[in-house]
Amino acid sequence: MTILDETYTLSNGATIPKLGLGTWFIDDNAAEAVRAAIEIGYRNIDTAQAYGNERGVGEGVRTAGVAREDLFVSTKLAVEIKDHDAAVAAIDGSLEKLGLEYIDLMLIHSPQPWDDFRGGDYADGNRQAWQALEEAHSAGRIRSIGVSNFLEADLENILEHGNFTPHVNQILVHAGNTPTELIAYCQAKNIVVEAYPPIAHGEILTNRTVGVIAEKYSVRVPQLCIRYTLQLGTVSLPKTANPDHMRANAAVDFTISDHDMETLRDLTEKDYGDSAVFPVYSEK
Repeated sequence: MTILDETYTLSNGATIPKLGLGTWFIDDNAAEAVRAAIEIGYRNIDTAQAYGNERGVGEGVRTAGVAREDLFVSTKLAVEIKDHDAAVAAIDGSLEKLGLEYIDLMLIHSPQPWDDFRGGDYADGNRQAWQALEEAHSAGRIRSIGVSNFLEADLENILEHGNFTPHVNQILVHAGNTPTELIAYCQAKNIVVEAYPPIAHGEILTNRTVGVIAEKYSVRVPQLCIRYTLQLGTVSLPKTANPDHMRANAAVDFTISDHDMETLRDLTEKDYGDSAVFPVYSEK
């Protein structure tokens, strides 16, 4: 049994694999990457409307030769969608592009549009989008529903006004940027946290502290970072289109000591290189 066989149980009883494949910036070869990941043993595939690759991801899922019920496919509403009818149409659009009868998990990608990230008040718009997700969930078109990049106040808005507690909150988590209080809040509410990007888009590869700890366990830095997010109790979503990296990312059968977990948790490393132009990495 490897990490690819391990799962968490969501509050609705559904199971989600602990390790998944992130597909951000995987466009032209998305189908090929998804098929390779599934052949290696991945069963959790994460995409989003904003990634522009739902068709490719869906093709990979449909042509991988693994039963649909054995796979867990996630996508996300585009961040600009903050009203009910647009969310309903977008859900239909994702199902059509993916070419699937149902989606295992669909998220509100952000509580605010990217051009106003952590800015204005979109509470009503999030409630409307959430209502559309709840309706699709009740109809069986989406098996689980959740949010992404939501802070405590954003979650409280959904908890107070929605009929369902979000099953998942996908947030920025990696060694060097660990929102301990938000993770604890989610876990107390029985909301599973998904961690992205566990390797900080590769920028953490040169961090000396992380490198020394990785050497201690005779593993590579990406493996240490993925294991770190798993030991936090989160789903880890490393992104790669390289099958060799997919295999290495799943070779995390070791345990980080409490002392080293504390060191990684206390580390501050928020240099995202070229990705720093994206709002979620801009320290807002």
